[in-house]
Amino acid sequence: MAVAALGPVVLDCPDPRALARFYADVLGGTVEGEGDWVDLRLPDGRALAFQAAPGFVPPKWPAPDDSQQFHLDLEVEDLDAAEKAVLGLGARPLDAEDRTRTFRVYADPAGHPFCLCAC
Repeated sequence: MAVAALGPVVLDCPDPRALARFYADVLGGTVEGEGDWVDLRLPDGRALAFQAAPGFVPPKWPAPDDSQQFHLDLEVEDLDAAEKAVLGLGARPLDAEDRTRTFRVYADPAGHPFCLCAC
């Protein structure tokens, strides 16, 4: 028997509403809340949450001496189309040069790494 159920994944960031809007544009869903805590309710019922973190320092990627903390894998049908979309929304490439792989790595506007995966 499980001790707990997984709730939303929570991302620390400097501006919870802005980062929730970025992920809503990428994943769909509804942004709920204001201030220090904002939820993104995804169309399939799952959720991401965004929490204000004063003094937030984004993870470094790649950095063998520093932890990337975590990253999201976002499954897509077309890597090129998805890349164009996330770059237009404010993401920046971290490791997207190798076009033979089935994934590419980007940073969201707050600096969290995420992968677009056609796996």
